[in-house]
Amino acid sequence: MKVSRLNSIEQYVISRETVSIDELCEVFGVSKNTIRRDLNELEQRGHITKVYGGVTATVPSGAVPTPIRSGLNQIDKSLIGRLAAEEVADGDTIFIDSGTTTLCLLRFLVAKKRITIITHSLGALSEASKYDNLNIISLGGIYSPTTDSFVGLSAIEALSTMRINKAFMGATGVSLTAGMTNTTFLEAEIKRAVVHRADNIYGMVDSSKIGKEAIVTFCHLKDLTAFITDCEPPKEYVDLCNAENVKLRYE
Repeated sequence: MKVSRLNSIEQYVISRETVSIDELCEVFGVSKNTIRRDLNELEQRGHITKVYGGVTATVPSGAVPTPIRSGLNQIDKSLIGRLAAEEVADGDTIFIDSGTTTLCLLRFLVAKKRITIITHSLGALSEASKYDNLNIISLGGIYSPTTDSFVGLSAIEALSTMRINKAFMGATGVSLTAGMTNTTFLEAEIKRAVVHRADNIYGMVDSSKIGKEAIVTFCHLKDLTAFITDCEPPKEYVDLCNAENVKLRYE
């Protein structure tokens, strides 16, 4: 029970970036002394740090290992996955980006026919292997445990020979000025190569990442075919999508 609570607290802090001790006590129904002991233990993991009156995440959610990120905003990510799957047609060759949001797309492809999946994501490879209707192409490369994906020159070279109908891309953050951004340079190189090869690009980003920026831009909002999120984004994002003829999908 304690391990489960610790993981839940860590996920909660990372998703909100900064949280007070009082809020944690209310959300998790434990005393301040218990929360303080939990935070002391969690701080040793290196993803959060204590501040006066509360706690803050030390890294963006996209830089946190996949097993932790997979627990964040699951309902929103599932919704985004369902909306993204509606954009897939029988016979498509699609790229599935690394990340826990894009991974949610796969479970909604079960009724599709003759779908070919191209991916560098170990999680996507594992999930896609469960479905008989999906043909799977794996990119090679060097395994990155932070992103649970394969990166490097061999993956980029493999992409250079492939045709991709639709690419479903995740991001650490999205902003009007920086566009779709990522925390790691090697991962961003893969994303740029995919954007260059794909006929259509679909951004899959939950609302907690809108207005945030990571260190590397791999494409701009105007480059997208569609922007898929879990709720209506701020007006300036709606206006940009309308002006650039980017399809906006949310519920």
